[in-house]
Amino acid sequence: MELPGGRTLLTVGGLAGRGVAATSSMAMLLGAVRGMALSGAEPAPLMGWLNQLLDAAAQPALGSALCCRYDPASGALLWARAGHPAPLLFREGTGRALRAPDGVLLGAMADAAYAQGEERLLPGDVLVLHTEGLVDRRAVGRLLELAPRFAAADSAQECLRAVLEECGDREREDDACVLIARVGS
Repeated sequence: MELPGGRTLLTVGGLAGRGVAATSSMAMLLGAVRGMALSGAEPAPLMGWLNQLLDAAAQPALGSALCCRYDPASGALLWARAGHPAPLLFREGTGRALRAPDGVLLGAMADAAYAQGEERLLPGDVLVLHTEGLVDRRAVGRLLELAPRFAAADSAQECLRAVLEECGDREREDDACVLIARVGS
């Protein structure tokens, strides 16, 4: 989502459960995160507010989320997580998971505090945000092995094709989501 001042919001997440209750809770969270991000809030306090929102909801829920705010003017990526896998950063043919700040699942603790990480992104960097439905924490290496293909790709769409070729054919127990962003020059 494009934010005022040229910044960009990148988010992925998921809630436990299925059906109408989970779908309506996810819609509520999506609308809330967009509105809060437009206010200029940084990712860590935003996670805290989402947690309070879930805690106060009529139907309790547990969820994981990842929220990143990228500023192309400075190259700064600020991010926070709530029990979610860290973003993967691919640069010059290698990939690594970003060092994850503390952050418990949304809805797990009423007054949870969320830490925030910061990373400088460079032109050509590829950032991959994903849910565990795509690959679980033990299989993140499968995505990291795609680094040479990402380095040769001309677009984020080509990177997505590589992810789908590697991970798209397996049966899933959970929904999968992947968001790929490539930093322009």
